[in-house]
Amino acid sequence: MDDAHRFGHGPEGERPDPPATGDTSADAASDRRRVEPMRLTPLLPRRQNPWLLVDVDGSPSSHGALVWALREAARREATVVAVCVLDDEGDDGLPGLGRPGRRTGTVALERLEAQVLRAIAETGVSGRVRTAVLERPVFEALSSAARGADLVVVSGHGKTLLRPAVPRQPPRRLARGA
Repeated sequence: MDDAHRFGHGPEGERPDPPATGDTSADAASDRRRVEPMRLTPLLPRRQNPWLLVDVDGSPSSHGALVWALREAARREATVVAVCVLDDEGDDGLPGLGRPGRRTGTVALERLEAQVLRAIAETGVSGRVRTAVLERPVFEALSSAARGADLVVVSGHGKTLLRPAVPRQPPRRLARGA
């Protein structure tokens, strides 16, 4: 038996058309056997663009940190999140459950945006800054994570453990000619 006959190919290597019959059940069965293309979800980049979190409190050192973060964001294609941290105005009977007034948050956001505009004018880097007003417990959780504490971020999409990377050992230098 030759290969063309065994694989159902004609003499030129073409497949013969199936016989035209009025049987639709055979056509339906062949439709079920067809392989549909698999739809893949788009892959995220292996490494997402970094975020730089800057506490802006109005001091000259925080302005310097904001200017550095803007320049670094332009270099690394990062996003700067400039935050103003609200402190509790007074001790309530239940600590942590009191809320600062809306007026306090609005004034803090306006001051923060003014400081960000000043830093943008100084660096010329724009379009990479977001502003936010945070309460003290949220900022303390983020800054503790930066100092080595574990932080678990929980959302409707799942849980993520943020943990600082293990520091690398500095490379050993060899003497010349060794």
